[in-house]
Amino acid sequence: MQTLIAVGFVGFALAASAFLGPKVRGKQKLENFESGIEQHGNARTPFSVKYLLIAILFVLFDVEVIFLYPWAVTFKELGLIGFVEMVVFVSFVLAGLYYVLRKGVMKIE
Repeated sequence: MQTLIAVGFVGFALAASAFLGPKVRGKQKLENFESGIEQHGNARTPFSVKYLLIAILFVLFDVEVIFLYPWAVTFKELGLIGFVEMVVFVSFVLAGLYYVLRKGVMKIE
């Protein structure tokens, strides 16, 4: 019942907008408007793949933070074993960061 009411409301809103809205048509109205700047060039220009690599690295290190948060909350209950495990985890992540920096992935030219 709720779905039917929602679909009916959307249909009514679209129909009312079509009938009551302004009907100005013209060449200028059909052109794209990009913040007052005239459109030029192709929107499909290639860009460096390194931007994608940096985005993937961001997600990877963001996931690391997700793993660090529950560990920090339960730090006292985990004791020395939990601390050692987290040191090993962080050292693996830092080794990966060192490798990435040595390979020059972060250098964008």
